[in-house]
Amino acid sequence: MLDHRPTESADVLIRGAHVLDPRTGMDERLDVLVRNGEIAQIGENLQADVEVIDGGGRHLFPGFVDPHVHLRVPGQEHKEDLESGTRSAAAGGFVAVVAMPNTTPTVDSAPVLRSLREQARREARIPVGFLASITQGLAGEALTEMAELRQCGALGFTDDGKPVHRAGILRKALQYQKLVGGIIALHEEDPTLSGRGVMHEGVVSARLGLAGIPSISESTLIARDAAIAGYEGGRIHIQHLSARESVEAIAEAKSRGVKITCEASPHHLTLTDEAVAEKLDTRLKMNPPLRTEEDRQALIAGLKDGTIDCIATDHAPHAREEKEVPFEQAPMGTTGLETAFAAVYTADILPLALIVEKLSAGAPLMGLPTPEIAVGHAADLVLIDLDAEWEVGAQGYESRSENCCFAGRRLKGKVVTTIAAGGIVFRQRELAAV
Repeated sequence: MLDHRPTESADVLIRGAHVLDPRTGMDERLDVLVRNGEIAQIGENLQADVEVIDGGGRHLFPGFVDPHVHLRVPGQEHKEDLESGTRSAAAGGFVAVVAMPNTTPTVDSAPVLRSLREQARREARIPVGFLASITQGLAGEALTEMAELRQCGALGFTDDGKPVHRAGILRKALQYQKLVGGIIALHEEDPTLSGRGVMHEGVVSARLGLAGIPSISESTLIARDAAIAGYEGGRIHIQHLSARESVEAIAEAKSRGVKITCEASPHHLTLTDEAVAEKLDTRLKMNPPLRTEEDRQALIAGLKDGTIDCIATDHAPHAREEKEVPFEQAPMGTTGLETAFAAVYTADILPLALIVEKLSAGAPLMGLPTPEIAVGHAADLVLIDLDAEWEVGAQGYESRSENCCFAGRRLKGKVVTTIAAGGIVFRQRELAAV
């Protein structure tokens, strides 16, 4: 159910890297030999007649998997496309991504999904999976042909960008889920509460005179949908958690045995609404919005105690002219694939092993294999220099879009090499000496 263009299988020896894989318990300096795209040997002082990559002073992790990205295909290729989006992902250490269906047209029918998958097999640099929409045209009124879409390869369903506002529609979708399988991922926002808000409703929005989005617009819908999922015995995944009340709602639902998982994004883990007040930068406008320090700390605590299952970027590219307007008029969304690891690592909010684990923990939630550094596994690896400092955007982006909320910030942790599905898909660019 993942698609990408053919990549030459790697034969490479990564020598002397600090290998860290929290799932296998590996945490030491080792050599890793990849032959024909598969991890062939792990040990010390390995020898092989293959390309050698110097891992000295660097860390080797299992590759990251992002369960929530927007690649804007079909219909919005001026913002991003399959090639640029997956190139951006590879530059961020991701070895697989899952694309959302709120495109033009919506991914709500078998022909659209089949066309997308065929295109991915021609253009995508790393494996890509696709979610189809829950309702036709994201209108929230009628279900898509879920069984047919699953047969065509949809990993699951979401109306991301919009909530499933009618409880009865969500209940029916969960009933179909029992028959066809797949995740149901939910964008939780009560539009009667969020209205025309453009940032978090609170002290900062009041000071700036901007319409706010209250945190209860998210948490109340989570509570409703958790109740429906519990009643139906269905499985739901809550996207881009942003608020303390939402973490509490998830924890309460899990305590009752509801099959519910959730994700948090690097920007909500590292930034607050105070950043918006600094210069009203539209790159800091996203939905859900950046909230308070209390909310940020609740998200961090939720990752540490397991309430929050994974980190997802919600990579949402926009064209420059779309963002270069007054704050109130700009579209919601920030890019994040190239900065995900570095942003969280630099913030020093989570142990390194937990960051690595949570950046791939979205894979099993989408029904995908979890990358591991183990002999016999396909090589899905990322080599990172933790000491390398870099300014976001100073050398441009691999993404077609530049609306990154971390633009201009100095981060630590630079991806050196990414190997996905057994092939080398990214090498750090080296500037020529002058």
